[in-house]
Amino acid sequence: MFEQVEIANNYDSSKRIVVHNGDCLELLKQIPDASIQLIITSPPYNIGKEYEKKKNLNRYVEQQAAVIKECVRTLSNKGSICWQIGNYVDKGAIIPLDTALYPIFSDLGLKMRNRIIWHFEHGLHCSKRFSGRYETVIWFTKSDRYLFNLDPVRVPQIGKNPGDIWVIPNVKSNHIEKTIHPCQFPVELIERFVLSMTNENDWVLDPFLGTGTSIIAAIKHNRKGIGAELVKKYVDLTHERIKLFIDGNLRTRPMNTPVYDPVKAGNSLTYAPWLNKEDKQQMSLFEKKPIGDRYETISF
Repeated sequence: MFEQVEIANNYDSSKRIVVHNGDCLELLKQIPDASIQLIITSPPYNIGKEYEKKKNLNRYVEQQAAVIKECVRTLSNKGSICWQIGNYVDKGAIIPLDTALYPIFSDLGLKMRNRIIWHFEHGLHCSKRFSGRYETVIWFTKSDRYLFNLDPVRVPQIGKNPGDIWVIPNVKSNHIEKTIHPCQFPVELIERFVLSMTNENDWVLDPFLGTGTSIIAAIKHNRKGIGAELVKKYVDLTHERIKLFIDGNLRTRPMNTPVYDPVKAGNSLTYAPWLNKEDKQQMSLFEKKPIGDRYETISF
């Protein structure tokens, strides 16, 4: 299927991979109505990363509305649109961006099917509030006759529905997929959407492509991938990652891999390092295991 790598810069229905170096609205205008089965993206959160200029929240929502409107036009009647988003932070106060964007989707006639919580353990450490360890994915459909394949994403061995809280490591410094991009999707997060909301040979669109994770997740499962990215170095990195994947050399974290547990892994740092000796002794009272008819204290 991928004997030769051919990555188009503009939409072409005969191609399987499109990486547009430019504004997503330029690309969206090239795409016919109702031709995309899944739109999944993580737009800039307006928090001042290197690839975004922080804007007034109202202006930010207006710009998002213009992109969302074009996305909905391109979306198949059986398609899904999944917007992964975090919080806007203003002088220490947070505004959940999914609540700010919800009216846009609703006013365009879309129906929300899930508000998925993506939980992870690593991120910035806050000092004046609890550290944020989740983001949301708001999933909308264009009609009530939408495609949803549960079987490919059931929990292995158990067979149950994964539910709407997903525990998947985010891409930080020790993640095998880490690149220079500061806010990178893990491939396994996108795979779950691709497998459940598309069929083979369907188009998967990411209007804010970043380093190409959405396209990699799409072609990994024999779908077609298309996206736009403004920053040239990320476009170059996307090309590189796609070629590595096609050659079988791109390292990705497999779906459904258990999250690292330091205790099970034998990590010696199983107590809080900022506690003093007396505190650790007090904690040890709660760390006991049964030995016959008595309990043995686990030492630190």
